[in-house]
Amino acid sequence: MRIYQLDAFTDKLFAGNPAAVVPLIEWLSDEQMQQIAAENNLAETAFYVKTDAEATYHIRWFTPTVEVDLCGHATLATGYVVFFLETGTNGLPDNDQIYFDSRSGLLKVCRSKDGWLTLDFPADAVQKANLQPPALLASLGEKPLAVYKGKTDYMLIYETQAQIEALDPDFREMSSVPARGVIVTAPGRADDGGAEDETVDFVSRFFGPQSGIDEDPVTGSAHTTLVPYWAERLGKKELTARQLSRRGGYLRCKFNNNGEQPARVDISGKVQLYMVGEIKL
Repeated sequence: MRIYQLDAFTDKLFAGNPAAVVPLIEWLSDEQMQQIAAENNLAETAFYVKTDAEATYHIRWFTPTVEVDLCGHATLATGYVVFFLETGTNGLPDNDQIYFDSRSGLLKVCRSKDGWLTLDFPADAVQKANLQPPALLASLGEKPLAVYKGKTDYMLIYETQAQIEALDPDFREMSSVPARGVIVTAPGRADDGGAEDETVDFVSRFFGPQSGIDEDPVTGSAHTTLVPYWAERLGKKELTARQLSRRGGYLRCKFNNNGEQPARVDISGKVQLYMVGEIKL
């Protein structure tokens, strides 16, 4: 079987979030896919299978320890594989959008002429978290301005980007928080720098010791929670974002809530191919 490793949400190698992508003709067993993901030891490994529908694929995502319901960067990476690397073998029509059928519903990926890929994901429903697990704040050591709870993650709001950069979580403590992970976020500052060399609307980090990844380099799915919050707070639908991990990542986002139920979020980024290999089973 072919396997690809790619860096998502970046315009250069050795940045963004690495993901493995394995194209399949038919599904392997759950145990085999989990073993492959553990062997890869990346934040996520995506597996996909062509469906009978035009330009539509089934997709599943695995961390080294568990299968997850949604993963943005591995979906972006899989879109790159389908569009640019597997076109000759899977009969992809000559179009600029494909669909992935997943545990989180039907997900669309579009490509543009300037090399950007865009995910179309359902927006998260976010509410103030009035009841908070004691380990949540204890693990971070820095009191936030507010705490919200989405479908799978807690989101903590801080005042400055410097606070986000300085956080040094106790991952052992955090691993007991009943959630997929913890998002921390603040407004972007004017001197944040970065490869794209522009100020961003907001910054974030994502911690997921519960899912086997202490800190995720760039978390596309977390932006389904982040974008609705920042769109309302800043009064704008189109936003730029940077995830402040060691590798770093840059995203363009759009909140689409024009009467749609639920609202949707466009999450755009670039992908760089790092490695092509073979799995021998």
